[in-house]
Amino acid sequence: MLVLHGVVYPKTPVICADISFTRLGAMVHRGGGAIVIGASVGGLLAARALAEHYDRVTIIERDELPESPEPRKGVPQGRHPHALHARGREGLEQLFPGLTDELVAEGALRADGAADFIWFNRGFYLCDAPSGLVGFLMSRPLLENGVRRHLLRLPNICLRQRSEVEEFVFDPTRGRVAGVHVRSRDSADGVETMTANLVVDATGRSSRCAVWLNALGYAAPREEKIEVGFGYTTRLYRRQPEQLNGKLGAIFGACPPNWRGGAIVAQEGDRWIVSLGGYLGDHAPTNEEGFLEFAKSLQKPDIYRVIREAEKLSPLMPYRFGTNLRRHYAELRRFPQGLLVYGDALCSFNPIYGQGMTIAVMESFALRQCLAAGTDDIARRFFWAAAALIDTPWQITVSSDLQHPGVEGKRPVQLRLFNWYITRLFRAAQTDIVLTTRFLEMLNLIRQPAALLEPGTALRVWRGNRRRTRRANPPLEAS
Repeated sequence: MLVLHGVVYPKTPVICADISFTRLGAMVHRGGGAIVIGASVGGLLAARALAEHYDRVTIIERDELPESPEPRKGVPQGRHPHALHARGREGLEQLFPGLTDELVAEGALRADGAADFIWFNRGFYLCDAPSGLVGFLMSRPLLENGVRRHLLRLPNICLRQRSEVEEFVFDPTRGRVAGVHVRSRDSADGVETMTANLVVDATGRSSRCAVWLNALGYAAPREEKIEVGFGYTTRLYRRQPEQLNGKLGAIFGACPPNWRGGAIVAQEGDRWIVSLGGYLGDHAPTNEEGFLEFAKSLQKPDIYRVIREAEKLSPLMPYRFGTNLRRHYAELRRFPQGLLVYGDALCSFNPIYGQGMTIAVMESFALRQCLAAGTDDIARRFFWAAAALIDTPWQITVSSDLQHPGVEGKRPVQLRLFNWYITRLFRAAQTDIVLTTRFLEMLNLIRQPAALLEPGTALRVWRGNRRRTRRANPPLEAS
């Protein structure tokens, strides 16, 4: 296995990184109750897995959740672009049959990852022929609302809004988390104690679990960080079918010489969502003139040509992401029973790669399989399973971010060679849909990065660079 960065994890008998989305058959019913802290997409997907094993699953959420697809305070990135990769779409449909059709009826768009998109990175456009990789384009609120709606149809799911967990209920004689202490903003009765057989922390990168563990006498997990100082500014525009040559989106990777990037993606309601950004404080301005100038400074003018005349539908909205953060819970030798950590609370990636929601889907299947095998030692088994799932997208994110010379981090020879090779792959993929599809399969977490080095793929890369191919029909150019 090619390891570009981080730790090689031992195999687990329950699940591996190449998780299958096939049905597990009859579930093992364990009875009792489970609690999920946080009702974001990760928390909803954790609850979906738990619902097959427990009599009741209670989700505790600080926010008051909107009934319609609207951004909310607890998800600050909800106003910005999100991606549901082909693998995530497949898994969501397995967990919630009929969800994708409902989302399409509400305005979500099906899109082929190559044919419906313009991809530009490392100085090259990718081939835009059909790839067979179908994802969905929609706003984060539309997706979250749809998942929550489907989940709440299950009879054993309970959602408590406007409530905040203050700490765990801990049984020191058994070394076990037995519930949570909850404060509700709608009650004057003070803190309520809720008991559970299993508690799942799905509160994202701001998780307080490590602090609570320290207070109980347990070590906090090792944290791995890559400082990127990435920030972007987003705006919604009215979309016209003829814009962008009829494509549904364009992705321009942040690459030399100025390390600026951007995305324009179709959404429900005949809208474009446009984000422009850069590394290490080089963020797109939040004033009209500066935003347009930033768009114009990208290596290609596709986004600028659309937004300079498009109807504006929102103010300019900034978002800042400082650090890729991975918490290595799998390394801990002691961990209380009755507790799991899930989703972004385990690993929070640079959002420009769109990995987070797909990983949360895959972790839901991992949790189902772990529960089907029993609850003994479940934390260790789930954390190793999740680590195996996280490792590939972490490698993709870190290796891409470390291309920027100003981003601090170890750059072993293996990583430098891989980045050199990917640039050659992009050059050859200008007119080669097979190479374009292979790259997108890696990005969609269908293939491991090592698959790009397989002999047949490497031969196509070599041939493509030998011919020094050029894109036959490049996308829009400035007039």
